[in-house]
Amino acid sequence: MSGAPPDAEAHEHSHGDVSGGWLRAAVFGAMDGLVTNTALVAGVGGGGAAPRAIVLAGVASLVAGAISMALGEYTSVKTQNEQLDLEVEKERRELERNPEGELTELVEMLRVRGVDERLARTVAVQLSRDPETALRLHVVAEIGLSPEDKPSPRVAAVSSFLTFGTGAVLPLLPYLLGVPVLWVALLSGGLGLLLAGALSSRFTPRPWWYGGLRQLLFGAAAAGTTYLIGAAIGVSVT
Repeated sequence: MSGAPPDAEAHEHSHGDVSGGWLRAAVFGAMDGLVTNTALVAGVGGGGAAPRAIVLAGVASLVAGAISMALGEYTSVKTQNEQLDLEVEKERRELERNPEGELTELVEMLRVRGVDERLARTVAVQLSRDPETALRLHVVAEIGLSPEDKPSPRVAAVSSFLTFGTGAVLPLLPYLLGVPVLWVALLSGGLGLLLAGALSSRFTPRPWWYGGLRQLLFGAAAAGTTYLIGAAIGVSVT
């Protein structure tokens, strides 16, 4: 029977998504949709546009922005993955051409992390018996990304598309529900920003009120700027 204390027993645990996949795309999409359309409604409404024109502009912004965000996320993640694949192949060729040099490099990686040099060499030699294991270790240590944890471009694109659209529709809801009042639309957008910021803080060490107020402040700055510009231009739409 093992003499290990109870609190030393193995236990299952999980980590959040930090690879830049769906979570980053979802947070970015929702925030961008909220800020973009809240500011747009403020600017067009501040310029004296009719409610129908505000809805038209807002819906056009929602559709164009959601498509743009999805395509941008897909291209960005796809490019990152292709670049990682290129670096992995470069490291694979280096392991084949110069195995001794790569072994020395692996020993040094372990040594600088606090492993005794003799033990580091023993471990490095053992790990290097499996070329794929050695390759993964070199890639993670030198590039900082694991080739096995690549985010999905499709997931990022769909996540960004849906969350941008959800965020962008909130400032338009009062108009769509028959309440064509600018301050109500801005209040709806502000509440959305507060809620989105508070929800995103669940994935960070920050308190919910910090994330909510920070995003509300960013959105208010954008909406206030566009409102002043719209009021100064004073465009009237018939």
